[in-house]
Amino acid sequence: MPRANRFFLQGHIWHITHRCHQQQFLFKFSRDRERWLYWLFQARKRYQLCVLNYVVTSNHIHLMVQDRGHGEISDAMQLIEGRVAQEYNQRKSRRGAFWEDRYHATAVDSERYLAECLVYIDMNMLRAGVVKHPGEWPHCGYLEMQSLVKRHRIIDSEALLKLLGFANAVEMCDARKLWVQQAMLRGHLRRDDRWTKSLAVGSEAFVRKFQKDLGITARYREVLEQKDFCALKDNGGSYSVYFECETILPRPKIAKKTD
Repeated sequence: MPRANRFFLQGHIWHITHRCHQQQFLFKFSRDRERWLYWLFQARKRYQLCVLNYVVTSNHIHLMVQDRGHGEISDAMQLIEGRVAQEYNQRKSRRGAFWEDRYHATAVDSERYLAECLVYIDMNMLRAGVVKHPGEWPHCGYLEMQSLVKRHRIIDSEALLKLLGFANAVEMCDARKLWVQQAMLRGHLRRDDRWTKSLAVGSEAFVRKFQKDLGITARYREVLEQKDFCALKDNGGSYSVYFECETILPRPKIAKKTD
């Protein structure tokens, strides 16, 4: 059963990434990606999992969730990844691991850092060169939010509204479109390890407090300090951060309707 990296604290927003075993393309067919989404939907219902964004690609997944302190994230990941692996192996008469040993979880600060991470997830398949716009990929949270679907909704739009500070879903969707457009215009198509290899990303105060709360396990880990953000380094494996892009996404000006 997949295990998270050992640095997990309750009450945070988490960006979770997990790759298929040996980076195999086990999600290359749409039906397998749809099964992952089915079990994500079931986890949302069973455990009241607060989902903020997601994308399932051909060989890995991104999932952004908000922890509510009831162990729901661990339970959800066990359900989703266990059932997906079981179904796939049974259908293919296959043995062996479906997932890498551990999924990775990065704590994300709120507001602008949350917005940046949302867009980073949205841009995943565009970075891979599979689509020309995030809305063209059917297995992602961006498309779900823009369509404003009500049936079988996975994303907790009310929680996302509150975290981002928007008044309503239409305003939030307009902002999301603008953020994606800006990212595309600026050519933000390189992998940014802040969101996939850090233990925490956000303001200096947020990252320092996270490090303190982790205790001795994080006391001597490096804090990368840049102009617009800090990141608590995960010492496992190589580590690089892409600093060339503008990191702060401006809040768009939404035109007010007039009578």
